[in-house]
Amino acid sequence: MQHKSNFAVVIVAAGRGERAGGDGPKQYQRLSGIPVIARSLKAFHAWCEDCTIVIVRHADDEDLLETALGGDIGDVMVVVGGATRQASVRRGLHALRRMDNPPGHVLIHDAARPFVSPELLDTVANAIGADSQTGVIPALPVSETLKAAGVDGLIERTVSRDGLYRAQTPQAFPLDTISAVHDRAADEHDFEFTDDASLYEWASLPVRIVPGEARNVKLTYPDDFVEAERMLNSEAGTALPDVRVGHGYDTHQLVSGDRVILCGIEIAHDRQLSGHSDADVGYHALTDALLATVGAGDIGSHFPPSDPQWKGASSDIFLDHAAKLVRDAGGRITHCDVTIVCEAPKIGPHRDAMRAAIAHVVGIELERVSVKATTNEKIGFVGRQEGIVALATATAVFPA
Repeated sequence: MQHKSNFAVVIVAAGRGERAGGDGPKQYQRLSGIPVIARSLKAFHAWCEDCTIVIVRHADDEDLLETALGGDIGDVMVVVGGATRQASVRRGLHALRRMDNPPGHVLIHDAARPFVSPELLDTVANAIGADSQTGVIPALPVSETLKAAGVDGLIERTVSRDGLYRAQTPQAFPLDTISAVHDRAADEHDFEFTDDASLYEWASLPVRIVPGEARNVKLTYPDDFVEAERMLNSEAGTALPDVRVGHGYDTHQLVSGDRVILCGIEIAHDRQLSGHSDADVGYHALTDALLATVGAGDIGSHFPPSDPQWKGASSDIFLDHAAKLVRDAGGRITHCDVTIVCEAPKIGPHRDAMRAAIAHVVGIELERVSVKATTNEKIGFVGRQEGIVALATATAVFPA
């Protein structure tokens, strides 16, 4: 293998990662208390202390990156990325080429793959020859049966999986060659390539596959984070994750008015809920449920009704605060459930809008949110339409 000092690393971290949900870009979210990007950077530092490392970040993420790395960027080179992954990689490559003594080869890696091992890095680096123009990528053979289907969802044919692989990163290339290919693609092609090996193929340059690792997963969806926590817990000898369930309850009186706000949605009604804020019982109950998962008291201890700044306030402020406290404690919110008890208004027509509002504020997928409604069979103060009750349950997974 060439000396490791002949390799530089570009860690691509300029994406938004919205499919992952959670609080902010996925590369800055935490796994067992450690930000994803910090884990990725640590893996390369462990492999080569002297290699030049470039992190390509989003223009808005300066503070996020500094916080994730503990305020110590050190000798890491930081570059602001472009509008696409391809443009971001190109900027990272240009930063390397402007060095006084540029390295011969570069490893390009997605920040959202925090479990890359030294063994895999050795495998990739060993596969590149000193004078070769060949690129190298780690990949896993496709094991599932593949089906091709039409827009109607009906299967058209079974695709042979022979010779098919799932590409991973880091992908390794001669620095001058991959940089020139990126420049050419930017000038000649408006198609967005999905990885750097695709550009190499487009330029009719060879790319060799070496065995990847199943552990080298890319974190894309909320379930990926849950599975990653499970993997870390298992490796630490803790088979069971720390799953916490919090419960919340709230009620507000109905008074004369023309609308109610329930789970963030305004509904026309001949009455309104009375309260110091917007009196959204659904959000208030769910806020208490989230606070319960971290033992952080109740909504009144964070937003006292006696404080005039919360008069008429939108309750999404309270819910967002509780969700952030869960994430700051290392938790990942996996499910929210709200039950509204009222005789009127009808909740059914607004249920999906309520679910979407909760999912947006809490930062989870829509299918992880449940909103239900029931009447009180005209019994008690709810039955007399004197008030509305909400009950909520929140589930969060924490590092063991």
